[in-house]
Amino acid sequence: MKRITRISALTAGLVLTALPALAEGVKVGVMMTLSGSAAVLGEQGRDGFLLALEEMGGKLGGLESEVIVVDDELKPDVAVNRARELVESHKVDVVVGAMYSNVQMAITGPLTEAGVFVLSPNPGPSALAGAGCNPNFFAVSYQNDQPDEVVGAYVSGKAARTFLIAPNYQAGKDHLTGFKRTYTGEVADELYVPLDQMDYSAELAQIAAAAPDAVYAFMPGGLGVNFVRQYRQAGLETIPFYSTFTVDEVTLPAQKKDAVGFHSGGDWAPDLDTERNRAFVAAFEAKYDRVPASYAAHAYDAAYLLDSAIRAVGGNLADKDALRAALKAADFDSVRGEFSFGANHFPLQDFYVTRVAERADGKFQTQIVEKVLEKPVDAYAAECPMK
Repeated sequence: MKRITRISALTAGLVLTALPALAEGVKVGVMMTLSGSAAVLGEQGRDGFLLALEEMGGKLGGLESEVIVVDDELKPDVAVNRARELVESHKVDVVVGAMYSNVQMAITGPLTEAGVFVLSPNPGPSALAGAGCNPNFFAVSYQNDQPDEVVGAYVSGKAARTFLIAPNYQAGKDHLTGFKRTYTGEVADELYVPLDQMDYSAELAQIAAAAPDAVYAFMPGGLGVNFVRQYRQAGLETIPFYSTFTVDEVTLPAQKKDAVGFHSGGDWAPDLDTERNRAFVAAFEAKYDRVPASYAAHAYDAAYLLDSAIRAVGGNLADKDALRAALKAADFDSVRGEFSFGANHFPLQDFYVTRVAERADGKFQTQIVEKVLEKPVDAYAAECPMK
C-alpha cells in the first residue's frame, strides 16, 4: 500500500499526482493515521485540511502549496522515520499531524529540532502543554484533559459514583485525569485496556457488578464502536453513559441508534452556531457525503491558521521568528468562533457538553446541550516557560 502521496496545488481540483517539487512555495506534510481501524480519524483530518486548501485555490498565504500526505500507521517508530523523510527528502516547512498522542510525542521533537513547525489537529499531550512546551508546536485542537474536564464538571451532582475506562496510552491517562480533575463524586473503578482491544465482555461485567451511577469512557475510533455496541447488548443502557471521542461523527455511522442519547464533551459540534462553521459543515458534507468530525474541523482550521500566518509574513518562510509570532496571533476565522492561543501555544476556547441525535435525513451527529467552560486555561500552562 502506498504510504506517501504528494498533492500539488498546480493540478486542477487537487488531483493526486507525482509532480516534481515546486520551485517556490510552501511545502506541508500532512501526517495522519490512514491504515487499520483508526484510519477513519486520519481520513477526517486529511479531508478537512484538503477541503480548506481547495477553498483557497491551492495556495497558502498566497504561495503555491505542495502537500505530502503520510500514513503513520499508528506506529511511533514508523512515524519518526516518515517525519525524517518529510524533513530530509521533501524539505517541508510545516507538518500538520498527528492523530494520536503516542505518535505526536514521537514526531514533535525530531520535527521541531529540524526547524519545522508542527500544527496538531487532534492530540494535545500534557507533556507538550507544560514544562515540555515547544516554540514550534501549536495545538490547534485542545489540551487532552480539557474535553474531559467539561464532562467531569457536568456529571458532578448528577452521579455520586462513576466508573472510568480508557485505553492504556498517554491520551487515555490524560483524558481520565481531566475527568477526575473536575469530578466531585467517587470513582467506582478505573480501568485501562489495550489500545487494540475489541472485546469488552469482562470489563462490562465489572461495570455491571460495580453498579455505578454513571460510566465515563474515552474509547476513540474502533474501540468506541465496539464498546458502545457491547454496552447496549449487555443491557447497561440504564446506567448513564458519558464520554469523549467515543460517540462522535467518526464512530456514529457504525454505532447508529446504539449511541443515541449518549453524552460527550468537546470544543466543537456540527451544529455549533457560527457562520464559518455552517459553511464548513455544508461544504464538507457536499464534498465527502459524510458528517464532519472534530478531527476535520481542527484540520480545516489548521489550514486557515497557516494561511493567515504565511500571509502575515509576506510569504517569507525563512523568518522563523516572524512566522511563529504570526501563528501565535491566530488571525483567522475559526469554525469555533473566538479562538486564540495561550502562552504555551494551546487554544483558549469554549467547551460544551453534547448529546447524540438522529437527524431528519437519517444521519447521526452530536448536538450541543450547553456550554460548560468558557475559554479555560489548561491545567499545565503555568509550567510552560514560554511567555
